[in-house]
Amino acid sequence: QVQLVESGGGLVQAGGSLRLSCAASGSIFSNSDMSWYRQAPGKERELVASINTRGRTNYADSVKGRFTISRDNSANTVYLQMNSLKPEDTGVYYCTAQYIYGLDRYWGQGTQVTVSS
Repeated sequence: QVQLVESGGGLVQAGGSLRLSCAASGSIFSNSDMSWYRQAPGKERELVASINTRGRTNYADSVKGRFTISRDNSANTVYLQMNSLKPEDTGVYYCTAQYIYGLDRYWGQGTQVTVSS
């Protein structure tokens, strides 16, 4: 079983920065595509950024140029560096792991990010 634990959320003013971390247990991290999703109040969950096992990244248009996803396979951790934060970035941020040799997608419990104007 894989467990994902997010950290680094909090309250920040617009224009500020936060760095989210997601630590994974288990042995599949290096063979998993990792992603960050977020869900704002009253809205559907959306993909923010992803990084595959080879380090290729993908971003939602709304965060391109401001957010950077990275991974450290030696530490079983994926990061989301968020700069120039906007109030519309507010939401619960979830880390996910998609094992590339299976069908299961694992989710963390989420971490709250609140950006004040």
